[in-house]
Amino acid sequence: MASIYTAALMEHNAHPDYKYEMDEPTCTHDGVNPSCGDELTLALRLRGDVIEEAAFTGHGCAVSQAAADMMADLVTGETVDEARRLTGLYLDMIKGRQLTDEERADLDEAAELATISRMPARVKCAELAWRTLEKLLEKETAAGRKAR
Repeated sequence: MASIYTAALMEHNAHPDYKYEMDEPTCTHDGVNPSCGDELTLALRLRGDVIEEAAFTGHGCAVSQAAADMMADLVTGETVDEARRLTGLYLDMIKGRQLTDEERADLDEAAELATISRMPARVKCAELAWRTLEKLLEKETAAGRKAR
């Protein structure tokens, strides 16, 4: 079985580019994995329908922290709809669905976490940031509909 501790995972865990306290985010959401204690706060700066900046703070295992950094890197500069599409692809992959080559390319380094689907104890770690993003975007969409 392939190791989940790929070079990309180890690099994102050791040297996360997106783990910092963002100045003046437009929205935030907290995520918690109670089974192992991973916690994070995801912050986004939205400009219209584009994620201009994504960052996170918190603590947890190497898988949760690296997955959060990969996710923030992938969605920065993307539209909210594209971030939702990527989140769906990633979560499907973590549940064990085989992705097409094109879908794997769309997920970039995050696709390297596919082997986690065979390790049920680590799935929630790999999903935490992505589920937090999913909830944050749902909350922002609902808030946007109310404001209209």
